[in-house]
Amino acid sequence: MGRTVTFKGNAVNLAGSELKAGDTAPDFTGLKGLDKVSLADTPAKARLFSVVPSLDTGVCSMQTKKFDEGLKALGDSVAAYTVSLDLPFAQGRFCTAEAISTFKTVSDVHDHSFGKNWGVLIESGLPLKLLARSVFVVDKAGKVTYAEYVPEVTSHPNYDAALAALAAAAK
Repeated sequence: MGRTVTFKGNAVNLAGSELKAGDTAPDFTGLKGLDKVSLADTPAKARLFSVVPSLDTGVCSMQTKKFDEGLKALGDSVAAYTVSLDLPFAQGRFCTAEAISTFKTVSDVHDHSFGKNWGVLIESGLPLKLLARSVFVVDKAGKVTYAEYVPEVTSHPNYDAALAALAAAAK
């Protein structure tokens, strides 16, 4: 039996393995605009990866805004990324319209490698592929220090726990 979460109460299947604290953060190839970006392109400092199904939905929008606000206190000691299957142009439009300043965006639309490698790609159960809502903190050495797979995709993550884990990883 594969790994599942629910989407509006219905079970959906996730591709890949579940990451846990202590695991090495897996690589990926995403897009920032039309440029490819990988884990190696992120700075060697504490990093937050906020994974959302689509920035064009209410909970995803709120998740990005809430983390954006919480990250401001940590300043340059951390790097933060919103990851989705949205096209890079839609991600850019959202961040501009919502004045998102602390996040960079990563689109996994090209080959879904983030979704597969980090265990968040909803591979079946919906009429299209999406990423399951999740949050990861990676330390400067590339180790996962916090991983949350939200059991119901339409629910919010634990913002306080993720931000506390990020602050701890930044020390």
